[in-house]
Amino acid sequence: MNKPYILGISGGSASGKTFLLSQLLQQFPKDTVTLISQDNYYRELVDQARTPEGLVYFDHPDSLDLDRFVGDIQRLIKGETIQVKEYTFNNPERIPEIFTYKPAPIIIVEGLFIFHKEEMARLIDLKVFVDAAEHIKLARRLRRDSTERGYSVESILRDYEKFVAPMYQKFVAPAREESDIVVMNNHHMYKAIRVIINHLNAILKTDK
Repeated sequence: MNKPYILGISGGSASGKTFLLSQLLQQFPKDTVTLISQDNYYRELVDQARTPEGLVYFDHPDSLDLDRFVGDIQRLIKGETIQVKEYTFNNPERIPEIFTYKPAPIIIVEGLFIFHKEEMARLIDLKVFVDAAEHIKLARRLRRDSTERGYSVESILRDYEKFVAPMYQKFVAPAREESDIVVMNNHHMYKAIRVIINHLNAILKTDK
């Protein structure tokens, strides 16, 4: 197999990365695309750094095992199959799955810090950054974390002000300037999705 084409998708929390990914995956046969989420590389809770108040720095690159993430992507590129334990966002009621990822012509990697390590950034052929206005991202995060993850509104707002917003500016936002495509998602991003789909289809045709 030729070297797979690596598409990297990053952006702020609640900017719309998950929606973009779902739209892309619907357009391609399963054996042509493998999606790896950086979320499943968070370190165990006992290994996380904490503030003096005991809060965890989940929005810092060190909260993830980025070396393992890079190593797994390199293995996929070499044609190896990998297995990754699901990260359940510390929900004790969920039993984590073991995900199996196989090599494919297109590998999509997504997450806040996929461009953070130079070793990873060099592997990515197309860098996409999803963005939205700050108040829109906050509103989306409030809806998502309260309904899907069971967090209180108070804790969501606290974490956003203390961790999410400042860590975004320090570690995530700089990658926007280095990205090949910036997708604004204040309302929708269907035109951008179509552009990316057309590009990936062209890559698949070339690869045959």
